[in-house]
Amino acid sequence: MQKPWLNSYSKGVPENISLDEFNSVADIIDNSIKNYADHPAFSNFGTVITYRQLGNYTDQLAAYLKDELGLAKGARVAIMMPNLLQYPIAIFAVLRAGFVVVNTNPLYTARELKHQMNDSGAEAIILVENFCSLLAEIIDDTSIKHVIITQLGDMLKFPKSDIMNLVSKHVKKMVPAYHLPDATSFKKALKRGSRHHFVTVKTEHHDIALLQYTGGTTGVSKGAILTNKNLVANILQCSAWIADSIQGNKGTIITALPLYHIFSLTANCLLLMKHGWLNYLITNPRDLQGMVKELKKVRFEAITGVNTLFNGLLNNPEFKKLDFSHLKMSLSGGMPVHSLVAEKWKAVTGVTLIEAYGLTESSPAACMNPMELESFNGMIGLPISSTEISIQDDLWNALGIGQIGEICIRGPQVMRGYWQRPEESAGVLSDDGWLHTGDIGIMDEKGFIKIVDRKKDMILVSGFNVFPNEIESFILEHPGVEEVGVFGKSDEKTGESVVAVVVKKDTSLTEHDLKAFCHTGLTNYKIPKQIIFADELPKSNVSKILRRELRDKYSNYHK
Repeated sequence: MQKPWLNSYSKGVPENISLDEFNSVADIIDNSIKNYADHPAFSNFGTVITYRQLGNYTDQLAAYLKDELGLAKGARVAIMMPNLLQYPIAIFAVLRAGFVVVNTNPLYTARELKHQMNDSGAEAIILVENFCSLLAEIIDDTSIKHVIITQLGDMLKFPKSDIMNLVSKHVKKMVPAYHLPDATSFKKALKRGSRHHFVTVKTEHHDIALLQYTGGTTGVSKGAILTNKNLVANILQCSAWIADSIQGNKGTIITALPLYHIFSLTANCLLLMKHGWLNYLITNPRDLQGMVKELKKVRFEAITGVNTLFNGLLNNPEFKKLDFSHLKMSLSGGMPVHSLVAEKWKAVTGVTLIEAYGLTESSPAACMNPMELESFNGMIGLPISSTEISIQDDLWNALGIGQIGEICIRGPQVMRGYWQRPEESAGVLSDDGWLHTGDIGIMDEKGFIKIVDRKKDMILVSGFNVFPNEIESFILEHPGVEEVGVFGKSDEKTGESVVAVVVKKDTSLTEHDLKAFCHTGLTNYKIPKQIIFADELPKSNVSKILRRELRDKYSNYHK
C-alpha cells in the first residue's frame, strides 16, 4: 500500500499506524483519566468536570451496572440522550465495564425505538426523563430489564441543576407523563455504585464496543458492529492526522453534533479525549441563537460540524462578531460541504474548513484533507493512515485514476459487519475486505478523492446522470437562498426530473427568478423542472438534509 502523495501533502503523517499501544477504547479512557486527571474534560451549561471526576463517576456507574445489576461481559446497554455531562459518563462506564454500547437516537419514534431495542437485544437503557414516555410505550415488548433515568440538570452545579429540572418538567412541560415503576435514577445508580471497588474489565481488539445503528431515519436501521480494534484504529489514525496541528497542546473543542452520532463520538469525544482536551457540549444545536450565546462565553480552538450547521451559523449576524483569534481547526463531515459555505467560513473565521469523509461502517473516518490546507479544494481528502481507497464499478472491479465509480474502503477501522444481518453484510463487504460505501467518487493523480453523490440519490434524466449535490451547490450561490434540497421524481417524458425544495433567505424570491438563475450555470437537463418553497427542510439528528423524506413529502406536490 504505497501512498506517494501522503507526506507530500500532510506533514509528518505516518503511512501506517500501530495498534499495539491500546487493546481497547477502555484502555484509552483509563490512560486519559490518569494522565490528565486535573484537566477539564467536559463542560455543559456552566459546569465543568475534570478527567479525575470523570473517572470517579464512571467507576460508580460501571460498578452499578456490573455489581448491582449483574450484567455479564458483552451485555448490550442502550444510551438515549443529547449532549449532556451524563453522556460521556454513561458511555465510558459501559465500555470500561466490558459491555456493548447501543447508541440510540432521541428523535426515534416508538416503532424505531422498539426495533432497535429488539434488534440489539439491549438488557439495560440509560436515558433522559424527557424520552421515558416513549420507552414506556414499548418496554414490555423488548428485552430491556433495567432502566436508569436521568434529568437534564442532574450533573450541573446547585442551584442550576434543580432549576433546570424544575423548568424542564413543570414550566416548559418537556417531560410527558410516563409509568416505569422499576426504574432507577441516575444519581441513585451512582450512589449505589460507589459502595463497590471498580476495576476496568479487560477487553481486547476483537470484542465489540459499539452497535452503532445507521439508516434509522431513512428505513429499517441496521447495527454496524464496531469492535475495539475498529475504534482504537480510527482514534489513532485521526490522532496521527492532527498531531502536527495541535503539537501536544490542550484546548477546547465545540461539540455541537450529538455524541450518539459516530462522527462526533470519534472526532470529538474519543479523539480529543486522548489528547486531554475539553469537550464543550452544546445540548441543542438547532437553537442557533442559543448556541452562539454559548460560544461567546468560551475560548475555543476547534469546532466540528456538518455543512448545514456551518451555513446556519454563518447566517446568524451575532456569530460573525465572535472572537475567532484562537480557532485553529474547523472540521466538517457527515455530508458534502458546499464551496460557498466553505468560502464564507474562511472569510468570517480566517480558518479553512477542512472536509473529511467516512461513514458509520468505518468508525467513521476514511479520508481527510491535510490540516494545513490553505483553502477549500472541494475534495474529501486523502486516505488516512493504514487505509486504502479504491474506486470500483458495479461489478466490484477497480477503476483507474480519473474514472467515476463507487468509493470503497479497506482498513482496520472497517466494521465487522451488520449485527445479525449476514446477507446485508455480504452486500457491502467483499471477501478481500473492501467496504462498498454507496457513494460515487473519483480519485485524481495526487490521491485526492472527490465525492460526486450518493449512488441511490443519483437522478437519471433522459439517460444523463444528474447529481443532487451539484444542483444544490449551484442554487445555494443565489443570495436569496438559505437552504436547498434536491431529489428526482418520476417523469413520463424523461424518466426522472429534478425537483428542488428551497428555503428562502429573501422572501421576494420567486420560482421564475431561480429558474432564470439556474439557466446561467446549469445544462438544461440539470435545471429543476419544479421548484418548491418550504419553511424548513427535513433533517437528521446531525442536521443532514434527508432527501428520502423530501421525496416522500414532495413527489406528488402540486401548487
